[in-house]
Amino acid sequence: MIPKNSALVTQLALFVGLIAIADAGMSMLGRYFSSRIGEGLIYDLRSLVFAHVQRQSIAFFTRTQTGALISRINSDVMGAQQAFTATLSGVLSNVVSLVLVGVTMMILSWQITIFSLLLLPLFLFPTKWVGRKLQSLTRESFNVNAEMSSTMTERFNVSGAMLVALYGVPTREQEFFRSRARRVADIGIKSAMLNRLFFIALTSVAAIATAFAYGIGGHLAINGGVTVGTLLAITALLARLYGPLTALSNVRIDVMTSLVSFERVFEVLDLEPMVKNREGAVTYHTKNPRIEFKSVGFAYPRADEISLASLESAAKPETVDSGEVLKNLSFVAEPGTLTALVGPSGAGKTTISALIPRLYDVTSGAITIDSHDIRDITIESLRESIGVVMQDAHLFHETIAENLRYAKVDATPAEMQSACEAAQIWRLIESLPNGLETMVGERGHRLSGGEKQRLAIARLLLKSPAVVILDEATAHLDSENESLVHAALENALKGRTSIVIAHRLSTVRDADQILVLENGSIVERGKHEELVALGGLYADLYNRQDLTGASN
Repeated sequence: MIPKNSALVTQLALFVGLIAIADAGMSMLGRYFSSRIGEGLIYDLRSLVFAHVQRQSIAFFTRTQTGALISRINSDVMGAQQAFTATLSGVLSNVVSLVLVGVTMMILSWQITIFSLLLLPLFLFPTKWVGRKLQSLTRESFNVNAEMSSTMTERFNVSGAMLVALYGVPTREQEFFRSRARRVADIGIKSAMLNRLFFIALTSVAAIATAFAYGIGGHLAINGGVTVGTLLAITALLARLYGPLTALSNVRIDVMTSLVSFERVFEVLDLEPMVKNREGAVTYHTKNPRIEFKSVGFAYPRADEISLASLESAAKPETVDSGEVLKNLSFVAEPGTLTALVGPSGAGKTTISALIPRLYDVTSGAITIDSHDIRDITIESLRESIGVVMQDAHLFHETIAENLRYAKVDATPAEMQSACEAAQIWRLIESLPNGLETMVGERGHRLSGGEKQRLAIARLLLKSPAVVILDEATAHLDSENESLVHAALENALKGRTSIVIAHRLSTVRDADQILVLENGSIVERGKHEELVALGGLYADLYNRQDLTGASN
């Protein structure tokens, strides 16, 4: 006869309820800490990768696919985070549950428990095999996703969309994208089936173990070795035993696949920037710098020195060196003077302009500013003193004001207006409904080429650098825009040490010195009249342009 104790029943019921509430609270607390750790990991890794990529040299970006790089910051970092939030958060509770259930079962019947655990090795063997297969599939999936991301990045910007619209065949583009998306889907199906196969294998082992327990326990119960209640309790506990075992087996697989993400993220973080501050580099600012090239030689770095193969997409690895682009180059740009660089394409003019702000480092020789080797000056302070206007001025998809403030974060509206007036662009900005708050569009495509150039010059004036570098800033402008840009450039160059790369020789007739380059060497130098009278390469280039202009 069952003893009647209503107080005990009430206490037990309350105890079970409190356990349920405590379990819910602990579950919420565990989830909170795991998400804090996981999201904190994402934040730290993304910040580290972004900052590290920004420190890379320009050579790195000339080879790296943007979509593949974005994939590292997004998809790969998320994969690394899953190891903490979805996997490791349940390890502790599963281990505790496993120990408690195992001890309880041993107390109830060590014979049934030992026989039930004989199948435990079957949990370990498939885990290793499945883990390796999933690791391989995960790596392939990340690579294909990066390729797909690169495809979208290249075709979803204005220039790419324009090229596709003018030259591309929509069906061919769609087929190209579908082929990559199909590969991602196929890998996903393989991963899902492999995971399911692994889950079925583990649950089958658990079912067989339960059958063993019933068979052995049934014989023991018949012989009086255990009670029927004990047998039922053990079989019920087996479900609680193999549940955590299955979860812990999945942990290893999840960690192995997450390691792929960590490998890919740290592959980027381990890539050292080619151009970086020397130990002991000093901050240096000057108002009237003297720039000197001393026997400078330069060759572009090889692919394996500047990038990662997994961030590129090339049919064959490149092993050919660029050769020496600049050879024993020496010249001086005196303070406040204008030095023009002219010559045929591929002579090394743009390379010279890239070496001054240390977008690349010289291979031999040295570049000095006021007798200081620029490698002994911090990159930050060196570039603060230099303003550059390229042939194709880049603008961010922001307002005009935000693009101007990129040169000076705390620029006031009055300062921006003054710079825009000097750059001959204020009248246009004033006529726009939103003025300085007008969005310029992707890469500034809402503005004409001349308007972008003048806005870039306004940005340079707002920075007020000591050194100005112009890389064919008027090469592709019509006569009206060219005259406006020239007026703006007069203000930009006034009183500053300037290096100007000129396509149209008529624009540098008043330069303090003209350097004529051919095959990476200075073949002529002097003023315009002197070089024309010399009858060499400069005179030949000038006469050809003069004849072309006359015929036009």
